Amino acid sequence: MKYLSTRGEAANKRFCDILLEGLAPDGGLYLPETYPRVDAATLARWRDLYHRSPQGYADLAFEILSLYIDDIPAEDLRAICRKTYTAEVFGTGEIVPLRHVEDGLWLEALSNGPTLAFKDMAMQLLGNLFEYELARRNGGRGEQLNILGATSGDTGSAAEYAMRGKKGVNVFMTSPHGRMSPFQQAQMFSLQDANIHNLAIQGVFDDCQDIVKAVSNDLDFKRKYKIGTVNSINWARLLAQVVYYFAGYFQSAKNESEKVSFTVPSGNFGNVCAGHVARMMGLPIAKLVVATNENDVLDEFFRTGVYRVRGSADTHETSSPSMDISKASNFERFIFDLLGRDGAKTRALFGEQLNKAGAFDLSQDAAFPAAKAKYGFVSGKSTHADRLRTIRDNWEQHGLMIDPHTADGVKVARQFREAGQPMIVLETALPIKFADTLVEALGREPERPAKFAGIEQLPKRVTVLDKDVQAVKDYIVRHVA
Repeated sequence: MKYLSTRGEAANKRFCDILLEGLAPDGGLYLPETYPRVDAATLARWRDLYHRSPQGYADLAFEILSLYIDDIPAEDLRAICRKTYTAEVFGTGEIVPLRHVEDGLWLEALSNGPTLAFKDMAMQLLGNLFEYELARRNGGRGEQLNILGATSGDTGSAAEYAMRGKKGVNVFMTSPHGRMSPFQQAQMFSLQDANIHNLAIQGVFDDCQDIVKAVSNDLDFKRKYKIGTVNSINWARLLAQVVYYFAGYFQSAKNESEKVSFTVPSGNFGNVCAGHVARMMGLPIAKLVVATNENDVLDEFFRTGVYRVRGSADTHETSSPSMDISKASNFERFIFDLLGRDGAKTRALFGEQLNKAGAFDLSQDAAFPAAKAKYGFVSGKSTHADRLRTIRDNWEQHGLMIDPHTADGVKVARQFREAGQPMIVLETALPIKFADTLVEALGREPERPAKFAGIEQLPKRVTVLDKDVQAVKDYIVRHVA
């Protein structure tokens, strides 16, 4: 399997080449040269494996990942998957159990991992892949990787918990200063591991993301200081997320001819892009529903064909803060496919056009109708009042407490479900991570796992920096082991 860049770089790299790299040298995002297709017989075999194997999710992950990874020996890859997806790590042998909410609506539990958010599903695998690949490099003597990331709340803690203590790995995680929930901040900033560095940036998440991309685009600095990324611009992370779409399907569809829809709370487009990949592989997905909050860049595109990024001043601070994103870094992957994999046109849109106008318009492009007709995308928006109402409604009617981001998903999912076709909402996080909003909606605190008791009172280890690329570079240089 070879990989190419969305901006035209030739398909001449294999999985382990791009695992540690992040962005392509031309500034694009990596995708496989082709999406491997699976037929009904393969789906039936995978369904049986998922339900009957003692380590069903791990073995399903191996089957899917092995279609994209041919430079790790099969038994090694299988061992990595089985080491990652265990009941000890994720609290249940099912890993991603499905819960029925109401007629036609299901919730896929993705937040049973160490940091109580769906990001653990990919990050735990990524940590094990990094450790494996770094150890076998340099003739077996090993190499160092310095991870630079950006988080709006959950990526940071998931990455840090997955990488803490990993040999050969340092983590430098940027986050928007003061814009995460108190629980999210405490999860990250309370870690005292020497290889974990928290950098609170005076700005919004998009500023953090821009810094990560700017550093990654400085090829000399990137190579000298061995900079990698764990954000969803890293193909390995997105690939890991493909697995739970198949797992959700196998738990809800009666047979391989039945279609299922998924609703995904979305800000950065990585999670729902994994659904796009699963659909391209042949998973029978009817609709991929993009649910946004007040930062509705993606909803605006799927409704109008206009992709218009917002600046810091126009990015709303909401009660679903992990989606307070106005520049969806993974969106480029879908547009590349939408445009027939035209690297030059994708480069023009995401390079020259966005830099010049802050927007591009595909409403008159012949390809745009395919976003819905061919690729199954639809979208909707949820506001603070919507999410409070949805949280309250689900608690009163179903005894189900959900976090604000998942509430955005449920609210939008209800607009698009169809009789006789399961609609699965991907859970984003457990409610305790956003206790203030749950108290506002329900007048009560969510349950807190014992291991996180008093986490907000623990000593904090964080450095506040200006919104400046050079300041982040300087910090990395001073702290690289």
